[in-house]
Amino acid sequence: MAIGGDQMAYRALYQIHEPSVRGRVSGYFQWKADADDVVTESFQKAFSALRSFDTSRELRPWLLTIASRTALDHLSSIHREDEKKEGSENAQLTDFTPEEEIINDEVHQRLMGYIDELPSLYKDVMIKYMIEELEYEEIAKELDLELNTVRTRIRRGKQHLAKMMLRGEVE
Repeated sequence: MAIGGDQMAYRALYQIHEPSVRGRVSGYFQWKADADDVVTESFQKAFSALRSFDTSRELRPWLLTIASRTALDHLSSIHREDEKKEGSENAQLTDFTPEEEIINDEVHQRLMGYIDELPSLYKDVMIKYMIEELEYEEIAKELDLELNTVRTRIRRGKQHLAKMMLRGEVE
């Protein structure tokens, strides 16, 4: 049994659920390598938290929630890294193929649709964090909030987004 640390059970769970986890996260990334990283990280998180899993519930939704949250975290990290690499607020990425531009637009529109559906308490903070890519301190200053409030709202905003993504509420 996987909860007891059985490696064969881990492998079986991975083989059964990997396609759905990959399907959940792959639409959010331009590069397959990013989706691969998120799939791997999602299973690592799930397996390390398996002992706390409520066995009266289904495993698949729990795994997909972990995958969605991991994908959002990874997407945010990619955006922040890109911003740092560009070194300028006005830098434009012009080396995308037309197909990549379409994929980027679709991912952005999907993310915006989910963010738009957030309760207003989290919406402004998540826009500044995920779209404008501001740091926590900058968000706190702009919205005149305590830093811990920003952290909490971002964490809860991510949870709301993950639940919406899991249910597919916005297309």
